Amino acid sequence: MRILAALLVIFLSGPLLAQGYPSKPVRMLLAFPPGGPTDINARLFAQKLTEQTGQSFVVENRPGAGGNIAAVEAAKASPDGSTIFYNTSAITIAPALQPGVPFDPVRDFAPVALTATVPLVLAINPALPAKNLREFVAYSKANAGKLNYASSGSGTITHLAAALFASQLGLTMQHVPYKGSAPALIDVVGGQTQMMIDTISTVLPYARDNRLRPLAVAVQRRLAVLPDVPTLEEAANLPGFEMSAWQGIVVPAATPQDIVARLNAEVNKAVQNPGLRARLAAGGSEPLGGTAEHYAANIRSELARWSKVVRDAGAKAD
Repeated sequence: MRILAALLVIFLSGPLLAQGYPSKPVRMLLAFPPGGPTDINARLFAQKLTEQTGQSFVVENRPGAGGNIAAVEAAKASPDGSTIFYNTSAITIAPALQPGVPFDPVRDFAPVALTATVPLVLAINPALPAKNLREFVAYSKANAGKLNYASSGSGTITHLAAALFASQLGLTMQHVPYKGSAPALIDVVGGQTQMMIDTISTVLPYARDNRLRPLAVAVQRRLAVLPDVPTLEEAANLPGFEMSAWQGIVVPAATPQDIVARLNAEVNKAVQNPGLRARLAAGGSEPLGGTAEHYAANIRSELARWSKVVRDAGAKAD
């Protein structure tokens, strides 16, 4: 009877744990500083999860090392649902760009769900004598090695998108990594760097008041919020060049499946909320959602994709 009782406790503990989850505030780790596109979206989801569960989801920013600082902290966190990681494509880029990183995106994390994706835009300092992408490419070639491009950090999608763009068009530009999009774009606006490929949600406010000049979008169709800005395929004859910054939530690998399932349900509930969808869309983000299994498959496919991008672009960690 004791054995049977023990087995019954083990069998029921997962569902009971999930029913009572979360019973205390949840840390939402984030690999970028406040003010950037990932931070904005993470806080939208944290607010909605707080409203839905009645328990606080608190964003904690851990910028640096291309997202690796936050990833390592998240991987080592207690696997009880008290720490979740609002991650980006950086967790699949880092292993390709920096062999030997101290985490494995497949082994060390349990995927919960994709949250959103954000199209990328190539923008330049408007003081440059280039009104379109063709003129910018010509200017860059005439000033080979003299121009810099900013990124939100070494190994982030903003780094690799620009590196691949420069590689495919034969441009010689220097990479200047920052700890997040916000400080990077401030220096592009100020002229310390000349170009950046970043998310539409971050670029748009600067473009609207002419502090940045958007030249192309890195997706297959023009964006409704920038209808006059061509795609990279249109403007530079780069067929198939498509890069969007996807975001999602993962937890430490040993987290009980019932907690993963509860979090997945809450994320999908949030994604369907009209208010959240409207706020994401206003910033240029597309809400996603889906199953944990779908997110796991996405992570595996992105690992293969970014390995190829790194090889093709010849990108290196700074």
